[in-house]
Amino acid sequence: MRPRCKYRIGYCPPNREFRPEHCRSDLVVEISAEEAEALRLKNIKNLDQTEAAGKMGVSQSTFQRVLTSAYRKVSEALIQGKILKIKEQKP
Repeated sequence: MRPRCKYRIGYCPPNREFRPEHCRSDLVVEISAEEAEALRLKNIKNLDQTEAAGKMGVSQSTFQRVLTSAYRKVSEALIQGKILKIKEQKP
C-alpha cells in the first residue's frame, strides 16, 4: 500500500458545519480538509485542474479524484438535507 501524500491546504474555513433548518442530527456527511480545499481552488479561485493540483502538491489525477469525491458528498448533503461537516486537517 502506498503512503498517503501530504496535501497543501491554503485556507481553513471559519465555519466547519452547515446544517439545514430541519434535519436530524444523525444525518451527517463529512468532507475532508483536502476536499474542501479542492472545491475552493476549483470553484472559488477558478483555477484549472492542473493549476489547482500544483497548488495542493498532488498530481492532476489525484486532484480529480478528491474533487469528484467532494462534489458527491456536498451534493448528497444538499439534496438529502443532511448536515455537512468539514473535518479537521490531520498534521
